[in-house]
Amino acid sequence: MILPTKNIAPDRALLTLAGRVFDKLAEPSTVSRLWDEIREELQTRPISYGWFTLAIDLLFLMNLVWFDQN
Repeated sequence: MILPTKNIAPDRALLTLAGRVFDKLAEPSTVSRLWDEIREELQTRPISYGWFTLAIDLLFLMNLVWFDQN
């Protein structure tokens, strides 16, 4: 699930998706804005919102992103 397997293509693995999300974070952004950008980028092979949030959770667990109340 996190890494590609025989059932999960490399472009669909959470680590790959998390990398794409991280690339979009050159500046602070909201989750909804990130979702819109990723959804637009992956129009040919869309992903679910749940898969997207798992990718963000992975980035959070790796201390690469954090949530700010402001």
